[in-house]
Amino acid sequence: MGNKRKDREVQSDDDDAAKTRSKRTDIGESGGKPKLLPSMIKNKEKRSAVYAKIKHEKKVEKRKNAKAREALESRALELGEELPPKKVPRTIENTREADETVCKPDDEELFAGNDADEFSSILNREQPPKILITTCRFHSTRGPALIKDLIAVIPNAEYYKRGTYDLKKIVEYANNKEFTSVIVVHTSRREPDALLIIGLPNGPTAHFKLSNLVLRKDIKNHGNPTSHKPELVMNNFTTRLGHRVGRLIQSLFPQDPEFRGRRVVTFHNQRDFIFFRHHRYIFETRENKQHDAKEKNKDTGDEKKTPKGKVIARLQECGPRFTLKLTSLQHGTFDTKGGEYEWVHKPEMDTSRRRFFL
Repeated sequence: MGNKRKDREVQSDDDDAAKTRSKRTDIGESGGKPKLLPSMIKNKEKRSAVYAKIKHEKKVEKRKNAKAREALESRALELGEELPPKKVPRTIENTREADETVCKPDDEELFAGNDADEFSSILNREQPPKILITTCRFHSTRGPALIKDLIAVIPNAEYYKRGTYDLKKIVEYANNKEFTSVIVVHTSRREPDALLIIGLPNGPTAHFKLSNLVLRKDIKNHGNPTSHKPELVMNNFTTRLGHRVGRLIQSLFPQDPEFRGRRVVTFHNQRDFIFFRHHRYIFETRENKQHDAKEKNKDTGDEKKTPKGKVIARLQECGPRFTLKLTSLQHGTFDTKGGEYEWVHKPEMDTSRRRFFL
């Protein structure tokens, strides 16, 4: 028994020695003094000091490279040469997985489908949009508060109390009254958590998860929107699915914006999250007195300062502010039993961070 224990101890000592040798060879690749890494230090104060030193060295090196790049650019401008190519940082967006459904500018099939889809009559200004907004059956005060803000954002939108009516009855009523869309605000635990957009008369039906809601009254220094028709900005709806969802959102707004009102409604898609913002903009002209340009009057000896105007654009958020995430897109109007789905989000789709669907 004693010999076996001695053999195990010797073997463990050999393993520790091999680990330290491998660690030293990994650290000391240059053959000089081995580099000390923060993870090798057990003392917390010394470890934080070494980490701060390494971080400072990286910052100095980054500043040095930036100055060298600026010097090369200024020299190229003086000599009239081409500027050195800028380095493009690697992001999740520009390293996304290849998708066959990404829309191309020369896709004739896509443009032919646009003229025959459910939204063509509204987007071609043949029919003005008319929106019915309602809540779920059991809602809180935050639901109607969000609807009040949405009515200020979307022209031709009307609020109807849900009561005890089924959603199919509401869709039938909206069709008879010639509404073009129905929006249902769903609440859970006294907080709006979902948005259902139903295109009329033949669909489709989009179900969105709603998060990060900030009402207009909760936004600091918010602006009060006017009754003008807003400009609509749609960003990064690149795939076939994203194109269809974007046209569904577009059909909620009139296609003849009134630029005099200076209102902008933005739906920005980033990593399949649709960020909603509502702003008003204004252009201001500020006069800056430049002390460099001075003209001396020879008779009086006075100095004249030439004012120079500078145009500045300012934005004021009107609210509300929220984020949407598409969970399903269904053919036709709302039908939970016999409806066919164009697309449904499933947990197994989230295997890669660089895979996007919109």
